[in-house]
Amino acid sequence: MHHLRCSVERIGTRLLVRCGGELCVATVPQVRAALIKCLVEQPDAVIADLAGTVVIERTALSVFAAVARQAALWPGTPLLISGTDRQTAEWLVAGHSRLAAFPSADDALAAESRRLTTSVSDLLLPLAGSAQRARHVTVEACIRWELPELAAPASLVVSELVANAVMHAETMIDLRVNLGRRYLMIAVRDGSSAPPRLPPGSPDGPASAHGLHLVDALTMHWGSMPAEGGKVVWATLART
Repeated sequence: MHHLRCSVERIGTRLLVRCGGELCVATVPQVRAALIKCLVEQPDAVIADLAGTVVIERTALSVFAAVARQAALWPGTPLLISGTDRQTAEWLVAGHSRLAAFPSADDALAAESRRLTTSVSDLLLPLAGSAQRARHVTVEACIRWELPELAAPASLVVSELVANAVMHAETMIDLRVNLGRRYLMIAVRDGSSAPPRLPPGSPDGPASAHGLHLVDALTMHWGSMPAEGGKVVWATLART
């Protein structure tokens, strides 16, 4: 049986994930879970340090490209790799050239961030009026960032996401709107672990189901991630 450990350390505005043990298909879920959990916190960067890792199966390295693709969609956080031996570095570059690899964790920590950290956030009560407040925050952000064309669709999306959180989670709601290089990113965090599900077929039906069809129609991508004590539902709208 293969074993792998992942420990997370916050260093400044970045999260360092030290992986120790054997990386193979069997241990990939542990790595993915640790990295996804870090993305939920929206740090300046996530660094996967493989200095203590032995790559048993080359195909297991694809987990880093998969997480990097998710990070690009939301929350726009760069994934950096550090501590690889020469062979592992060659495999990463050959298969996933967009990944940034560094000789050591210190080098990765010192690297300039590629993320645009412009964002707004608000903490909302689980009340019906919170959807209106979320719309106001989002429209104001779009105007401030000179994206008036996204104000209307973004306000509809955030309204549906917050309304769903109020209806189903009934907990405090953390709203964040981020400005990325390619996308406007909206994230709603609540205290329910149940992920939202888009019903098949026509959007005709319950209001909550119709809302998710609206989110699906207006956004480039959307989804959810488990978070400490609940989940994050995120959506991205393309900048024109």
